[in-house]
Amino acid sequence: MDAHIILPMYTDASPGRRAEPAAVRTVEGMHISSTDLGLAARVQQLTKTYGTGEGGVTALDAVTVGVRRGEFTAIMGPSGSGKSTLMHIMAGLDAPTSGRAWIGDTEITGLSDLELTILRRRRVGFVFQAFNLVPTLDAIGNILLPFDLDGRRPTALERARVDGLVETLGLGARLRHRPHQLSGGQQQRVAIARALATAPDLVFADEPTGNLDSRSGREVLGLLQTASRTHGQSIAMVTHDPIAASHADRVIFLGDGRITADKPRQSAEEISAFMLAAELGAAGIEASEVSA
Repeated sequence: MDAHIILPMYTDASPGRRAEPAAVRTVEGMHISSTDLGLAARVQQLTKTYGTGEGGVTALDAVTVGVRRGEFTAIMGPSGSGKSTLMHIMAGLDAPTSGRAWIGDTEITGLSDLELTILRRRRVGFVFQAFNLVPTLDAIGNILLPFDLDGRRPTALERARVDGLVETLGLGARLRHRPHQLSGGQQQRVAIARALATAPDLVFADEPTGNLDSRSGREVLGLLQTASRTHGQSIAMVTHDPIAASHADRVIFLGDGRITADKPRQSAEEISAFMLAAELGAAGIEASEVSA
């Protein structure tokens, strides 16, 4: 593999960007961990600002939320709501201005860049809209990339897991194909297999169906749903698509950098209605005025 071809989510982040950790919060003097709370990841009083003074922009405003273990969570909101910023900080790809973040029981705010790199390689999976496959590697090379970047070969148990993913995702006949020889749906299947190969604590999916046709999109969402329901995988998906979000067990809505609602499974129609009402409310328009 060419040494210069490294996926950004597995590489060192820019230096000097870590936020200072806050004091540990306790209940009756006892530390409460993410495991105690049944969470795969969580953030506490998370704030992210860009710029200073009058020109400063607050992308996240004192957000506290957790992603439950074994659950498929959708994070929704209009452009500029802070949903992608939240995902990037939860995944250790960006640092907050203030507040704290954990993956499992590991607090990631304050970790060094090297520590974050190792944590992302071993405990976090990524599925992105643009697939982010390495063009010089074939499908199996891309699936095994997290192990290669970690400087090791998969164990027998991990190899069996990879083989099972390949079979489940229908990639057996495509393992020696490079990305340009695969359809969009097949490339996203490879990306999903790569994300799940290391049995990560959490998989982050950023608009995973954005570049797919409706049929391929449904297949990808079904695969993520199965990974959660059948295999207990924790998944956090950022999306603006109500149909995609309707596949999730839980839907978190963001607006202007704050959580505006946290709802159990919703239909696409319910999600669309809520988002429309939120947009109209932000514009100072009553829903009755539109229906009239």
